[in-house]
Amino acid sequence: MAVWMWLRCVLGPHLQRIHRSPDQSRPDGRSGRRGWNYQPRGLERHTDSILGWASALWSLSYYSSPLLLCYLYRKGFICSSKLVPVSQYVGTVLVCLLGVACLRGWGRFRNTDYVQFITILEETKKNHTPANKKKLRCYDFDFSHWPLDFSWTEVSSPKLSKAGVSLLRPEPRLRGAADSVLHSVRTLPCHIISFVIAHTFGRRMLYPGSVGLLQKAMRPMLQQGQAKLIEEFDGQRNKLVACDGNEIDTMFVDRRRDGGQNGQTLVICCEGNAGFYEVGCMNTPLEGGYSVLGWNHPGFGGSTGVPFPQNEANAMDVVIQFAVHKLGFSLSDIVIYAWSIGGFTASWAVMSYPEIQSLVLDASFDDLLPLALKVMPDSWRPLVQHTVRQYMNLNNAAQVLKYQGPILLIRRTRDEIITTTGPEDIMSNRGNDLLLKLLQFRYPKIMTDEGIRVVRQWLGASSPLEEASVYSGYEVDDDWCVSVLQSYQADRDVSFPWSVGEDMTLEGRRQLALFLARKYMRNFEATHCTPLPAIEFHPPWRL
Repeated sequence: MAVWMWLRCVLGPHLQRIHRSPDQSRPDGRSGRRGWNYQPRGLERHTDSILGWASALWSLSYYSSPLLLCYLYRKGFICSSKLVPVSQYVGTVLVCLLGVACLRGWGRFRNTDYVQFITILEETKKNHTPANKKKLRCYDFDFSHWPLDFSWTEVSSPKLSKAGVSLLRPEPRLRGAADSVLHSVRTLPCHIISFVIAHTFGRRMLYPGSVGLLQKAMRPMLQQGQAKLIEEFDGQRNKLVACDGNEIDTMFVDRRRDGGQNGQTLVICCEGNAGFYEVGCMNTPLEGGYSVLGWNHPGFGGSTGVPFPQNEANAMDVVIQFAVHKLGFSLSDIVIYAWSIGGFTASWAVMSYPEIQSLVLDASFDDLLPLALKVMPDSWRPLVQHTVRQYMNLNNAAQVLKYQGPILLIRRTRDEIITTTGPEDIMSNRGNDLLLKLLQFRYPKIMTDEGIRVVRQWLGASSPLEEASVYSGYEVDDDWCVSVLQSYQADRDVSFPWSVGEDMTLEGRRQLALFLARKYMRNFEATHCTPLPAIEFHPPWRL
């Protein structure tokens, strides 16, 4: 029995923190369930440090392997006479590390906190009852060992195909059969290079949060953020399995029991390309009193996989299924809130589940391609276009246009990330293009050339005062605009696009264009990465 327990300690996960049980009151009498960091004893602490350094060196070697292999080849080390002794050295190191792992297991075996934890973990894996899961939630440990809470197989989803959920694909160019074969042969090198770029540095440039070294550097911050969500907000961590087999790390904070109206609404948060739910945009709706469900991109935090568009959409799908079938929210009670690149999964969600209540996009863009072209050399333009469209086609605007519900866009006036020139040029902010495409689709008779012109003038305002000056300069009558739109909706009750404004004067169309622009977009005087205050998080406008 003791040997079996020691073996489980050797193979067991790294324990980081112990949270106070919700049933226990704090000694100081305050609310919350403040826990404490797990304290390994001397032997476990030293051996764990050795294994941690070995893991960091392996990660560094992995990412620098192309340069390292080139150097070794130039120095003549890649040959049979040199590889044999090197393999012996590597074998010796591996044996030593195995011994260190066994010693760490002995240190854990001598620690009553770890033995209690590993016993609860094994019992929960055997018998996944709510009581056991409640005990297990008092521990923060490696998520790869966390028992499964929900799988896409538990519900039937008609949206699934063999490759996963359906995505919008770029329209193929029409060619004859002979031309198509010749074109494929000529573009084969481009396809190969695009594939290599997308699966090496391209994906890591687009989603730096998936890089292991960055996650190691951020680990203390992530652990602190997770402890706050669990101990101060009574958050519940869950593991979901998407249709592609990726495990998705989620955090749910339930406010329905608090009695507030906002708590009955679930806000699902979609993070940015280096964002994690532990320290990301979850805090904004939490401060507003909403129930909140956060999740990490594939390859981020405890989630497995890589964040390509298909994997991202698969993850979003299982998160929504979990919210509906496990947490008990209806789609009409769900708001999707996204920051930056999270706009892709958010727009996919409302496109695929049109019954969702509303969509809020903060500091998001219309299409990835203009932003990718900005950071790459002009001579690479054809290659960048092909790579983005084939492997990283984050065309948010095309997905947003498929949604008929309320939408709010939040534009950062000093955004330095999604501008194509610089933060000082607010007209290069791709959020402007997202707004214009949305208004042109929904209200084509209003957004004629003159309508686009006045909206661009309003978007180009450099301050709230100048913005108000543009609005008042066209003498926009908000009450009249609302009455016109309500009258159109009552007479027809049709889906977008609307033909309102078809028989209207130029002055009336200008007023409606500016009125709609201000209702669909709000400005926030900040840079791209500034957290959005709860006071700036509003439900989208409804007619």
